Amino acid sequence: MPETGLPPAYARFVPARGGSVPSPDLFIGRVLGIPIYVGPSWFFVAVLLTVLYAPDVERAVGGIGRGSYVVSFGFALLLYGSVLLHELGHSVVARGFGLPVRRITLHAFVGLSEIEKEPPTPAREALVAVAGPAISLLLAGAAAAVLPLLERGTIPRVLAVGLMLSNAIIAVLNLLPGLPLDGGRVLRALVWRLCRRPLTATIAASWAGRVVGVGVAVAGLVWGAGEGGGLLVYNTLVAALVGAFIFAGASASLRTARMQSILPRLRVRGLTRRALPVAADLPLAEALRRLAAASGRALVVVDSAGEPTAIVSEAAVTAVPEARRPWVSVGTLARALTPGASIDADLAGADLLAALAANPAEDHLVTASGRVYGVLCTSDVAAAVSGAPTR
Repeated sequence: MPETGLPPAYARFVPARGGSVPSPDLFIGRVLGIPIYVGPSWFFVAVLLTVLYAPDVERAVGGIGRGSYVVSFGFALLLYGSVLLHELGHSVVARGFGLPVRRITLHAFVGLSEIEKEPPTPAREALVAVAGPAISLLLAGAAAAVLPLLERGTIPRVLAVGLMLSNAIIAVLNLLPGLPLDGGRVLRALVWRLCRRPLTATIAASWAGRVVGVGVAVAGLVWGAGEGGGLLVYNTLVAALVGAFIFAGASASLRTARMQSILPRLRVRGLTRRALPVAADLPLAEALRRLAAASGRALVVVDSAGEPTAIVSEAAVTAVPEARRPWVSVGTLARALTPGASIDADLAGADLLAALAANPAEDHLVTASGRVYGVLCTSDVAAAVSGAPTR
């Protein structure tokens, strides 16, 4: 399943619950120059599949005892190898169109190709999307082609049957018409072609993805009411969790679409707080009095020549009790300006987000024609992106 949309540098500004944490994904190598990662959930599912599929292997082959677990684990590795090839299909076609691929990550039941730019046309969008399912269908066909050559009740035949069925399921599932599935990308391309509005196409495909996600989860639960071996239990669990994944991915696509609709209106000048220049040794109480009188909303520390040297932290000011403010100098609450801490007042949209992502900070000095224009707080940008009112 390709994951396209805003470049990764902008991800920190997408409204989400909870804070950001370092990625726990494990780097395992590169294929065709593309970094490959494995998520922690992959190991859990690989073990789960090994345990649940082993009894089915024993019944199909017979007489191998604990060797069934080795075969079952081998199937898990082959399955995820198939998923990797599926994602490489997306990535190779995307790179052929000049779209950078950041990495591929294998998760519990899916793979994600992080493609850093949207395809520029509906046709290219559709071609990138169908490349993965095409690879899965080719793998399923190859496995089916060798079946007549394999003796029944043998390990190679069991693995071939498993790969044939699993790749066919991967292809069919991914072609369902809803984001974030590949079929959702095809649907988005079709709507985009008809209405000429990519944002409208994303919204339509995202809502379709929510419907598909609910449908897959319900189908999995209904399937679970039947009887069968361990593999049926595994498939039922997969269907339920994949349905939840599709719904969550579709919801994320809706949030991204909303952000893209906001970007054209996101401008530094409209978000900048008016700043008051103060000396580092000025008491905080007096600085706040002057700030209120000037109707300002930020404090910038300047040197004797009037050049800005630091920005006073709003959080640090709030933490100082009012009774202590006459005895605390603003310089002790300021963060020194570093290279890259200043941004231009004329930045807007994606360029603004890229500048902030390149130099993460609580706030940035805004300049216009080389002079101080004000202070831009990252929290104000995040609030504008999420649609929340700024203070």
